[in-house]
Formats: sequence, structure tokens, C-alpha cells
Amino acid sequence: MLRHRPEGSGHPYSVDTEQRSPVTPLAREAALLGIRADAGTVAVTCTLLWEPDHGESSTTDLTLERVATTSRGKVTDGGHLASAAARLARAVGGWQVQTPVLQTGGRYRYRFTGTREDGTQERTRWFDFRAAEWEADETLIEEVGTSRVVPGSVRVLRDGTRNRRVRFALPLAPGEHVAGFGERYDAVDQRGQTLDSMVFEQYKSQGAERKTYMPMPFAHVVGGTGWGFHVDTSRRVWFDVGASADDEIVVEAETGEDDPLIVRIFDGTPTEVLGGFLDVAGRAKELPSWVFRLWASGNEWNTQAEVMRQMDLHTEHDIPVGSVVIEAWSDESTFTIFRDAEYTTHEDGSPHRLSDFQFPADGAWPDPKAMTDELHAREIRLHLWQIPLIKMRPHPHGQTKADADAAIRENVLIREPNPTGGTRPYRNRGWWFPLGLMPDLTDERAAKWWTDKRRYLVEEVGVDGFKTDGGEHAWGNELVYLDGRRGDEKNNTFPVAYPKAYGALLESAGKAPVTFSRAGFTGSQAHGAFWAGDENSTWEAFRWSMNAGLTAAASGIVYWGWDLAGFSGEIPSAELYIRSVQAATFVPIMQYHSEFNHHRTPSRDRTPWNIAERTGDERVLPLSRAYAQLRERLIPYLERSAKQAVATDRPLMRPLFFEFPGDPGVWTAPTEWMLGDELLVAPVLEEGAERSSVYVPEGEWINVWTGERVEGSVTIEVETSMNQIPVFTRNAELVKLFEPMG
Repeated sequence: MLRHRPEGSGHPYSVDTEQRSPVTPLAREAALLGIRADAGTVAVTCTLLWEPDHGESSTTDLTLERVATTSRGKVTDGGHLASAAARLARAVGGWQVQTPVLQTGGRYRYRFTGTREDGTQERTRWFDFRAAEWEADETLIEEVGTSRVVPGSVRVLRDGTRNRRVRFALPLAPGEHVAGFGERYDAVDQRGQTLDSMVFEQYKSQGAERKTYMPMPFAHVVGGTGWGFHVDTSRRVWFDVGASADDEIVVEAETGEDDPLIVRIFDGTPTEVLGGFLDVAGRAKELPSWVFRLWASGNEWNTQAEVMRQMDLHTEHDIPVGSVVIEAWSDESTFTIFRDAEYTTHEDGSPHRLSDFQFPADGAWPDPKAMTDELHAREIRLHLWQIPLIKMRPHPHGQTKADADAAIRENVLIREPNPTGGTRPYRNRGWWFPLGLMPDLTDERAAKWWTDKRRYLVEEVGVDGFKTDGGEHAWGNELVYLDGRRGDEKNNTFPVAYPKAYGALLESAGKAPVTFSRAGFTGSQAHGAFWAGDENSTWEAFRWSMNAGLTAAASGIVYWGWDLAGFSGEIPSAELYIRSVQAATFVPIMQYHSEFNHHRTPSRDRTPWNIAERTGDERVLPLSRAYAQLRERLIPYLERSAKQAVATDRPLMRPLFFEFPGDPGVWTAPTEWMLGDELLVAPVLEEGAERSSVYVPEGEWINVWTGERVEGSVTIEVETSMNQIPVFTRNAELVKLFEPMG
């Protein structure tokens, strides 16, 4: 077996053993060519044929060397291996070779020959490429708005037959700060950094890895005249924000055949800049006020009895809850049917109705409809977890097999090229639900086919929303969508279409389009709420999450939250939990969640009572209760402020540079924010902090806890006892909301 995939798995940050690197080789440089072979292969050669546009062809024979096998960013030959990976490494091997320095003006063709122990040989088909080089071409950029592209900076990467990338520069003046770029975990100000816009599932440590679920090729440039820009493309874009040259933002973008790249320039305040961007991207739809109540979930709440027990415990501890998210509700195969439900398979893949199911009394979910009704009677909304894949491991059977067969038959799947020049259904290349089939939710017909299977959950069971998880599985520039466009243009748009499809389902049933997503791109602003994704319970992750919320807000996301105090691994300390509860009280979505731990004891649930019991800290429960009750009192203010945010483009969770763009002092406190017009929030992000430095911007402010008045444009020291988070207001009436806490 010899396998060569010129574009690899599509992992945007890793080179696979069996790919060509770079995928578009550069003239006057060498390229790396690789394959994977089975264990019986003892030698591999590559025949490289040069076919100039004018002149005679020539052939070079190259000998490949064994290398460690890497695929999808993971080493599977050598290093620290799990036993399964070690078995895989013994079965397959990597081979690579570097080409000679490449030239332009012709085509390269190549194929591989593998020799086995018995002397027999196997050959691959022929592959080809043309080496590309950068050329000056000012016609490939179309500016909309004030012209800011640095003259003479536009260059295009051409391979002789088509354009591959465009590069240009924008000016960056001393003292200017650059923020936005979608949801970013490492920092609010990206000046001096390099980054890109590629949707990617970075499981934990997003701030350290500097990768994101929700990028956008949009940014504010704050501190000078005031402006911003949007690279109007769904393809991948790279940004050098003053890292190489202090006075320039260098932008490089993948491009289509000959289309100019549209760069939109917006002048004005951050609000005006964001408004110009949202004119293109779309604005948030106002969601009902109940989304501002506490959201609660845990992956081990996987039975009806456990869900209701946890809701009872909220009541017992006087902690008001407004939404419950059930992740482990389904059969973990169809993601449309409750676990243990008895039913007849619909061989044609058609949707079920509630009457099609029987729910055993001793099953995990004996009566989902009654449970939902009871939750509603308690004024608790229900959300169910989703994944946009048809699970194919283990080998599907029953309804899953029928759905897979129907999806292929009905042509509703994303596809990929096959070795014979046609296409076949794309099989998920990510590490989560590997080889799953992926519906093309960017297509209206396919999206309806998919969501109709969930219609009974909304219309009959009474579900109020969906946690639209895992929108990051479309890997590979070569994927083929139902409209004929390729993955390089469409993959980033998939997580926009995903919650849009579920929102349309909810609206068709007369409900608000409440979805809860972690992945997104330009256009996600209009589709539901978002959370920051998976993270450990550490102070570092807490700080990263605050950056994520502020940068998402600066990019037009109104409804945002995070798994307060983290969701993965060992539980947070009591101090981290309390500080996170306090901060979460003042972000648009307040919610906690915990990862599945196989029901091992002690529990890792992030409920206040479990954290209190596990840590033995008697402060956890009363403070969690007090802040959850404060959150309830804040709902009218949040509802009013969200309405204003949607109408005016001034973020609900507002970075200080939005309100005070000319004040350099706000950059000394990048993780402070305004919540609406009248609350200033300074979260405590350091362990053991007994005092905090708080930057109070221009104006007259009131400390909500002490009543002390502060004249702004000043940094002050504030006591940060464990029962208080620094909060100031410009409206004396709001102080009354805090008085019940003493």
C-alpha cells in the first residue's frame, strides 16, 4: 500500500507525512514529497518529470528516506506513544524526499514506486503541480472605503495558470492598537503578533496555542485616527500585525482563480467601524430575556432522574437556574433519539415523531415530554446537545445505518475527490468522531433534511434550544460542497450555517432561535449564542477566556459566555470558582459545565454544592447563591442593554476602548469591560489577590459596594475580599441591585 495525498488531511497547522509541502511549491525553493507505506515496503523512489512550456522534458529519480509518521498533527511513529498508536506505527511507515530547487515556466509530474521484500513493486498514479512565484499586481486588490493599502505592497502568488494568494500591507502608526479578529484567547491587543483566520478545534490551551474556534478577518485599529478593516473572504487569511515591520500590518490571503480580493476599510470610532463590518456580516437577533438566567449542565447528567435531581438541588440551595443543557441525552449514534427508546427503524431515513417511540420505565429517559413539561413548569428551559455528523464508528446499524444510506442516496453530504477523478462522501478527518459523514448544512435542502429529523424534539417534546457543538470538522481545501464550491472557500462558512439551520428549525416552530455554539466565522453574529469552548480549571484559562469574550464582543458577538472556572480535569479551587462565578455574573451568558468522568468518585461536577463539598470551603455556596440571585436582579438591565447593543452596534460586553477610544489608559486594563452603558467590571484574575489595580475611565463613577464616588481617568487600588468583584456604575439607581448582598 502506497498513499500520497498532495494536500494532506487538511490540518491547517501540521504537515502530514504523505502530503506535498508546501501544497503550492515556490519557485527557487525545494518542496517535500511524502508517502505512507505498509510494513512490507523496504524502499521507495520518486520519478520527477519536468515538462517546460517550451523545450524538452527531463526526468529526475529521487530516493525517499524513512521518517516518523505524522498525520493530523499527531506523531504515530516514535516518541511517546499510546499502545494503539504504537501498533499503527508498526503497520505503516512514512517516507519523504526533498525535490531539487524548482523553476517556473512548466509543469512538474511525479509518482512513487515502492519495492517490497520479495522484490515486487507498486506504483502510485501521476500527480502534478506548477511552482509559483510572487509578482507585483495592484489589480488584485479592490478597496472599498478610504484607500489605506500601502502603495507598491500588493503582490500575487501565481503558478503560471492561476492566482494562489494575494499579499498587501496596511499602515500601522505608533501608539495604535489592533483588536478583534474574532474570538482570540491570548490577548485583546494583537499588535506585534502573527495570526490567521481558520476555524479550528483546539481542545484546551487555546491561549497558549493561539488557535481559535471562531476567527474573523476583521480588526479595529484604535489609538490614532480610528479605523478598521475587513478582508471580505471566507478563505484563509494570515496577518502579521507589526511583527515583522513595526509600521505595517501585512495581510496574505488565499484567493480564487482571478477574482480581486475585496478589502473593506471603515473609518471612525470602534462602534462605527463595527457597524460597517456588521453591515456586511449581519447583526445579532435579539434573544429572549430568559437566556440571561443561569445555564447549568454536566456531562454526567445522563438520565432523567439525574437531571431532575440536579434541578431539585438548585431549588434546595436557593440558586435560581434558567436553562439546563443535556449533553448525554441521545443514543450517541443518531443524536436524534433518546437513549433506551424503543422504535422501528425508518429504512428510508425519514423523520420520526414522538408517537413512534416507547420509553421503558426503567430506561434512562422514561418520559422526556413529562420531564420537559416539568422543567417548563419550574421556568427552566431545555437545550439538547448536537454534533453535525453521522457517526460511522463503530460500524453503524439500525437507524444510523439507514440515515447514512439515505444521506448518500439523497445527496446531502459534503464530498471529497476520489482516486479515479470523481467524488465520494467526505469522511471526517478530525480526531473526534473520525470517519463520520458530514451533511452540507450550507445547502438549504440538505439542512432541512437534517433538521427535520430533530423537528419532533422541538414541536412535540418541547425543547427550547440546541447546543450546536463541533462545527469545526470540515478539513481540506479540496472538499466539494453541494453548490460546487471547494473547501478552501466553504469550510469556514460551515459553522455559520450550522446554528443558522437549527435556528430556522426553532423559528419554524414558533420558538426563539436559541443555539449555543463554540465555532463560527464572519456571519455568526446573526445566529444565536456562543461559549468559549473546552478548557481546564486554571487561572491561566480563566484569563484566556476573558480575552476571548472581549475580542468576540469587539467582532460583533452579542451573546457570549464560557464554562465558568473551566470544565475539564480536576475541579477548580474554591477561590478560582468564586472569582469565576463573580465574573460570569457580568457576562452575557452565565453558565457552568463539566466534562464526563465515567461517574468516578469523587464527582467533578462544577455545581456550587459539589465544589463546596470537595474543597471544604464554606464560602462557595453562599457566595454562589448571592451572585446567582444578583444575576436574576440584573436581567431587566441585561435585556434592555442587549436590545440597545443589537440596535446600536455597541457591544453588550464592551471592551473599554469602545467607550473611550482616545484614552491610552484603557490599554493598561485590557480585561476590564463595560456591561451595557452603566456598569464597569474589573474581574479578579490573579490567585490570592487581596487588592486589585482598577483603571476607572473618564466620568463620575460609584463603587457599587461602598457607595464611594470616583472621578475617572485614574488607576485606583481596590480591596478585593472574596465576597466582592470590583464593579462601578454611572447610574446611582443600579446600586440598589447590589444592596441585598450587603
